[in-house]
Amino acid sequence: MRFALILLLALPGSAIADGLLPVARQAPQFTLSDFHGREYSSADYDDDRVIVLAFLGAECPLAKLYGPRLQAIAGQYGDKGVAVVGVFANSQDGVRDIENYSRKQNVSFPLLKDLGNRLADAAGATRTPEVFVYDELRNLRYHGRIDEQYGVGYGRHELGEAYLTNAIDAILAGDDFEVAETDAVGCLIGRVKVRAATTEVTYSNQVVRVLQKHCVECHRDGEIAPFSLTDFDEAAGWADAIAEVVRDRRMPPWGADPKHGHFANARLMTVDEKQVLYDWAASGAPEGDRADLPEPRAFVEGWRLPSEPDVVIAMRSKPFVVPAEGIVEYQYFAADTGFTEDKWVRASDIVPGDPTVVHHTIVFISPPGSDDRRGLGWLSAYVPGQSSMLLPDGHARLVPAGSKLIFQQHYTTNGRETKDLTKIGLVFADPAEVEQEVVTLNAVNGRFEIPPGADNFAVRAKIDYWPEEARLLAMAPHMHLRGKSFKFVGRSSDGRRETLLDVPAYDFNWQFGYELAEPLPLPAGFTIECEARFDNSAQNPANPDPQAAVRWGDQSFEEMMIAFFEVAVPRDSLDREVTTSVASDEQRDEADRVAERLFKRFDRDGDGVLARKELPEAFGLFALRRYDTSGDKRLERDEVAEAALAQILRRS
Repeated sequence: MRFALILLLALPGSAIADGLLPVARQAPQFTLSDFHGREYSSADYDDDRVIVLAFLGAECPLAKLYGPRLQAIAGQYGDKGVAVVGVFANSQDGVRDIENYSRKQNVSFPLLKDLGNRLADAAGATRTPEVFVYDELRNLRYHGRIDEQYGVGYGRHELGEAYLTNAIDAILAGDDFEVAETDAVGCLIGRVKVRAATTEVTYSNQVVRVLQKHCVECHRDGEIAPFSLTDFDEAAGWADAIAEVVRDRRMPPWGADPKHGHFANARLMTVDEKQVLYDWAASGAPEGDRADLPEPRAFVEGWRLPSEPDVVIAMRSKPFVVPAEGIVEYQYFAADTGFTEDKWVRASDIVPGDPTVVHHTIVFISPPGSDDRRGLGWLSAYVPGQSSMLLPDGHARLVPAGSKLIFQQHYTTNGRETKDLTKIGLVFADPAEVEQEVVTLNAVNGRFEIPPGADNFAVRAKIDYWPEEARLLAMAPHMHLRGKSFKFVGRSSDGRRETLLDVPAYDFNWQFGYELAEPLPLPAGFTIECEARFDNSAQNPANPDPQAAVRWGDQSFEEMMIAFFEVAVPRDSLDREVTTSVASDEQRDEADRVAERLFKRFDRDGDGVLARKELPEAFGLFALRRYDTSGDKRLERDEVAEAALAQILRRS
């Protein structure tokens, strides 16, 4: 009888790729039990034409995403003599963990516990999920990933090459197929450790302190991280994976090159802290003396604010349904503040309804008359581990009466349908105590086209317009899935240049704001030049379509190039009135020249009027907000000249 066996294994990467284990060319024999205690053996499947065994991890994100897909494959091919069996080889995956996986991922094919990872060793599995397909003679016919849709840190709208089902179809049809092996991607299998007899580095005396400092903010129950690192057994099972992601600089998540700039919110491990994790994994992840354990780290429950919020605003009236799998494009929700008077906000905190699926939230201020999908001022942001904003004493953001808050939500699916209702809590400042207004400026270039296949395409923008006495507080780059790197370079009026922020490996999944340790004065003539580079090639695993020419757009399959700047300016300086009737002829001539240069640069259609779309984002924010005296959302030459004259008089 014809027989084909597919084995899905929970390990990070293929054995061939990692060089950890030889991949067996014959299907190994097994006898294992499921989470109910029922015993299964390889002999039970002698009458099946194809058997699918799957090494999966109960808490591996990719194994969760692929659970429903494997179930669909089991249903699709069940009446064709194809059996799917899952195998859990992680030392940290207990019976209850496997049962929870079955329930949450809605999986009904057998899920077996591989005690001591013997079956994983025999097959040569190293990552989850990893599949092995055997023919009727139980020869290995395909080994690797399931398809191309999901990988570490990315997901695509389409599944791409369907390696697993292609292999099944070919075996059932008796055909040969081209792709016999691919590199699996996912989580390393947490194998049973052989611990060193003596070692200076143990979980209890050093490792737990590193994890408490850098990891457990997110890696604890109820947070977005896929597994907890708050106890020894769990952490030991992930020891090799921890060493891998730290060595690859995927964790802790932080994009800034430490050679440039100093940031108050930096997430960086020291060289010594990294070495502790490497040495611990290499020595078999020993526990050590429990008497050395520190107290568990305490976390604030509820709002992370200096006081109870003055107001709580939800993104909308009902939760948003996040599907079990697939890519969810950015969602935008406009929430009415109900403010009948201007409010000054000194602190805010964003709390996701379901932190397991909210990858980031950005809340913008949208004054009356603005587009509900495009806030004009960045109010606050949430990324895992960073959710609150607390401004220095005397600083606050202005939320004008009648404003809406725009919630930009980035969701990541986790293999089960869930619901989210994100909220923001605001703490108001006493208007009499506000000395500095915090505003958001942007440097934007929306006029680009990234050619198909381009792997290092540069897009540049700069900002050289600052309110008087402005100080830079923070910077944030923004691109989408083809974003490769982003650099901010300051240039003073005398030509001196300094790199303020360099993000050499931009990651769309981590939308950080980089808060300066010390505010940077922004004098007249100071320019910040921004260079973003994009990878639209097939070598970019997150690229939705390397064949496409890519232009500006809101969704992740399009692109953006925005540099956000958080700037503090003296209270009311943006609205300060000046009597221009006292200006001299020389001052008026200078103001006219300013207006002439501005129109020459930006009046692209030559109609003598500057529309909002013609203006740079940063200047447009202040020009229309402060200088549009007619209120028609356009700037005429005399309006610009009058505004320039007022600025000249303020400086004099």
